[in-house]
Amino acid sequence: MRASEIRELLKLLEKPGITSFAGGVPDPALFPIARVNAAYATTLADEKTAASGLQYSTSEGYAPLRAWIASRMRSEGVPAQRENILITSGSQQALEFLGKLFLDAGDTALVTAPTYLGALQAFAAYEPRYDTVRPGTGNETPDVLRANATANGGAAKFIYLVPDFANPTGETLSRAAREQALALAGELDVPIIEDAAYAALRFEGEAQPSLQALSCARHGDINQSRVIYCGTFSKTLTPGLRVGWVCASEAIIRRLVLIKQACDLNSSLINQMIMHGLAEGDFDGQVARARTHYRARRDAMLDALAAAAVPGMTWTRPEGGLFVWVTLPDGIDAADLLPRAIEEAGVAFVPGGAFFTDGSGRNTLRLSYSLAGEDQIRAGIAKLCALITAA
Repeated sequence: MRASEIRELLKLLEKPGITSFAGGVPDPALFPIARVNAAYATTLADEKTAASGLQYSTSEGYAPLRAWIASRMRSEGVPAQRENILITSGSQQALEFLGKLFLDAGDTALVTAPTYLGALQAFAAYEPRYDTVRPGTGNETPDVLRANATANGGAAKFIYLVPDFANPTGETLSRAAREQALALAGELDVPIIEDAAYAALRFEGEAQPSLQALSCARHGDINQSRVIYCGTFSKTLTPGLRVGWVCASEAIIRRLVLIKQACDLNSSLINQMIMHGLAEGDFDGQVARARTHYRARRDAMLDALAAAAVPGMTWTRPEGGLFVWVTLPDGIDAADLLPRAIEEAGVAFVPGGAFFTDGSGRNTLRLSYSLAGEDQIRAGIAKLCALITAA
């Protein structure tokens, strides 16, 4: 296991004068602080709810919150019931649990290149190898992927995808690519882990059905679906309460509950109670505010890149989420550029190599527009591009 480059870079937020495009950290200006304060006060003022919220609880999670999430999933085409929902400590805990559930040393996890660094960290303790899938742009055949896994002493165990506004690229899988991923999973007889952390943050374009919704439509029943959906409130309401969830077949949920029991018994009940109140009270309003807020920052970053980019530099144009993925001209190593960017330009980013399982992608980097203001974004991108020009 290795330290997260992103978590280490977040320490830079404490340094004065640094414009951070590093972590995908939600803007605190969006946090519903007054509502959180009132919710805690109300909960703790009542002796019965206070005693309940401060006590141990069931490993599955707070029943009203699970019911709310199931209802939300149903509104998005997933016929979920409360029994299909497990509350986790953010979706990151869900990824760690799924690594524990599926992977033995030498097994293969099928991921995109690049992919979310936190997922690679979550799976790392179980010593998998990785192979690459490219939904929508062509894959190795199932026979080749299966043979590659067998030749390395294990088996292909799951496909991990971030289909909406992916971390790190900001890209979204088309409907056809999602169908192709489901078909590949069926041929390999493996589940798909759908990381939906950013799915609610769509600014424009046509919304795509989740992989879970498509799989349920194919099979007619969530308990026959091979998709394991990982959701979170971190990017929409607040990350500090650490409330995420898994939506999957009851058979998968039962196994994850056993892992949850062995890990931490249960997620904080009072935090779940507060999150339920926040979600039930104004989830759609909070999401709408976040979309407007982050869209303006995305636009500022894309405009700044267009104005200052050097020849040979390209970038993605996300329809939502928190990230832009930049490819630098050949010969420029983003990891080497980072210390200079911090010291000379006062700008931080994440070198792209961290998101590749094979150490490639040295001339790529990830930029987040979530935390810096629009003027900071414009100034920071101009400084960064000037530094790249001089590289």
